[in-house]
Amino acid sequence: MFRFLTFAAVLIALSGPALAQGAQVAFGGMQQDTDAPVEVSADQLEVNQSDGTALYTGNVVIGQGEMRLAAPRVLVVFDEAGNRIARLEASGGVTLVSGEEAAEAERADYDIDDGSVVMTGNVLLTQGPNALTSERMIVNLGDGTAQMTGRVRTVISQGADDQQQ
Repeated sequence: MFRFLTFAAVLIALSGPALAQGAQVAFGGMQQDTDAPVEVSADQLEVNQSDGTALYTGNVVIGQGEMRLAAPRVLVVFDEAGNRIARLEASGGVTLVSGEEAAEAERADYDIDDGSVVMTGNVLLTQGPNALTSERMIVNLGDGTAQMTGRVRTVISQGADDQQQ
């Protein structure tokens, strides 16, 4: 019951004009190390040396620390020196998993140096039995939070576990 009341209090604090514009939520309860190695697996890879990109297609799965991103197509953009990945541009239906939370969207852009992931197009964030939807979500991997904008809708589960505590 305490968890539900705490969550309800947070939602009430966010309601009104702020909720119409967006909502701030926790994401993954972790702080992602953006310097951790990035592992990519896919069915196909096309490298373009002239513009410093690599296009992964078909069942693409990217892992960095505890975070996983899956999509049909991911463009990897390297920094000017070609030594580090600067950003990832995933499209075609993206799933981002961090801890016990998962987010889905049509597109996700991960700026590794900035430590942010911008997900757009029918965003769905699930946190246990609860769900939030919006048109855009910006995940700050530095502090483990997310900002959702564009007609935010929240569904709060009122399961038996909440009533027994």
